[in-house]
Amino acid sequence: MIMDKATQDALKKAAGVQAAQLIQDGMTAGLGTGSTVRFLVDELGRRVQEEGLKFTGVTTSRRTQEQAEGYGIKIVAVDDVDQIDITIDGADEVDKNFNGIKGGGAALLWEKIVATNSKKIIWIVDESKVVDTIGKFPLPVEVIPFGAGHVVKRFEKRGYKPVLRLDAEGKEVLTDEKNFVVDLHLDRIEHPQELAQDLITTVGVVEHGLFLNMVDTVIVGDPNGPRVLTNPNK
Repeated sequence: MIMDKATQDALKKAAGVQAAQLIQDGMTAGLGTGSTVRFLVDELGRRVQEEGLKFTGVTTSRRTQEQAEGYGIKIVAVDDVDQIDITIDGADEVDKNFNGIKGGGAALLWEKIVATNSKKIIWIVDESKVVDTIGKFPLPVEVIPFGAGHVVKRFEKRGYKPVLRLDAEGKEVLTDEKNFVVDLHLDRIEHPQELAQDLITTVGVVEHGLFLNMVDTVIVGDPNGPRVLTNPNK
């Protein structure tokens, strides 16, 4: 589905504002990364400043941390909390089976660590991210720089169509852990569990962007108002 950026931003903002209501006083909340989450953090910042909301945040990237701290939101390290009550994050794609692809913003490793330590996971997306089958969005895989070329060759042999992610200057994009990102142009992922297993057992791979049946609720920014999809398997 094609939509202009202003429409897309309005839908992202609506989803982010709705999701911000889920965070209550005293909670420990995981704050994701990406354009939709920026609207969420803006709204949480407003609630902190105008409504006196008090919560502790754990962020999935340094840029989310800087944004949140700018509003006076208390941010702590993931290892400083026993568990996280709720994590709200974006997704690059989510399908009808509640499988998703994340990592377009190169934060997939931290995002997955925060998500797996959360009691509840919420994704906020605009409607263009909801698909029948994931895979059209290139699947990010975080790999360590040492031997990354060999990992790419291995992926090529498996038919995964890997592309090392570069920035505008042609330099390798680095994650917060100073790793590389290889994007797999698969078009359709028919067997996500098998693919996830294959990727995570490849030496040199740190993490992949398949988030399979992890999310509890997806809030979709829709022109008629945000709609909530609940995962029946959770």
